[in-house]
Amino acid sequence: MTRFSHQLPPPGPGGSSREPSVELIQQFFSTVYNVPELIRLVGLVGLVCIVFAETGLMVGFFLPGDSLLVTAGLFAARGDLDIAWLIPCLLAAAVAGNATGYYIGRRAGRALYSRPNSFFFRRQHLIRTHEFYERHGGKTIVLAQFMPIVRTFAPVVAGAADMTYRRFATFNVVGAILWITSMTLTGYYLGLAIPGIEERIHIIVAVVIFLSLLPGIIAYLRSKLRDLRAPAGSGAGADRR
Repeated sequence: MTRFSHQLPPPGPGGSSREPSVELIQQFFSTVYNVPELIRLVGLVGLVCIVFAETGLMVGFFLPGDSLLVTAGLFAARGDLDIAWLIPCLLAAAVAGNATGYYIGRRAGRALYSRPNSFFFRRQHLIRTHEFYERHGGKTIVLAQFMPIVRTFAPVVAGAADMTYRRFATFNVVGAILWITSMTLTGYYLGLAIPGIEERIHIIVAVVIFLSLLPGIIAYLRSKLRDLRAPAGSGAGADRR
C-alpha cells in the first residue's frame, strides 16, 4: 500500500476533513487496478475472496475479473502460486459466488429493480443484464462469465426471474469451469512459453481487459442497430425475445 502513497497529491493549505477519505479511496482503487501488485498483496486467499465478491455480491462489479485470472496464471507459471491449488480454489469461489447472487435475486425479487442508485450500485447494470437474460435465457449464466459487470448481475437476475436452482446450478458450474480454467491456463501457458513475459505484464492485462470488454461493446452496438431498424418498437422485435 505504501507504494502508492507518494503518488497522491499532498493536501493543500487548509485542507478539509474530506481529503483523508478521498486519498483512501484513491489509494484503494490504485491498488485494486494494479493487478500484479494486488496479487502480491493478497495472495491465494485474497484471490478467492475477490472472485467470490465479483461474482456473488453486487457491490463487487468493479473488481478485476479476467485480468486477475490471467495474471494469477502468470504468477503460477513463475512459481509464485501453485496451479494445482489455484484453479480448484478459484473455481469453488466462482460457483459459490454465483450461487450467492442467485439467492440474493431469489430473495429480493423484483424489488431490486426499484432500488436507488448508490456509489456501489447502478440500477442500469441490473436492467441491461435483465435485457441480456431475456434474449439468451439460461445461457446468460455461461456467457456472462466472460462479460464484466454482466457477470456480477446475471445470477441475481436469474434468481429474480425464478429460474429453478437445479437449472441454474448446471449453467453455473459449466460457466465457472470454462471461465476459470480458460483464463487462468491462458496466463499459465503464456508464462511458460514466453520467458520474461512478467516484464510486460501490464500490456497483457490491458489486452485482456480490452478483449473482455469487446463482447459487451458488440452487444451494445447490435442493440443500437436493432433499435434503428425497428424505431417504432414493432411486435417483430418483441417476438424475437
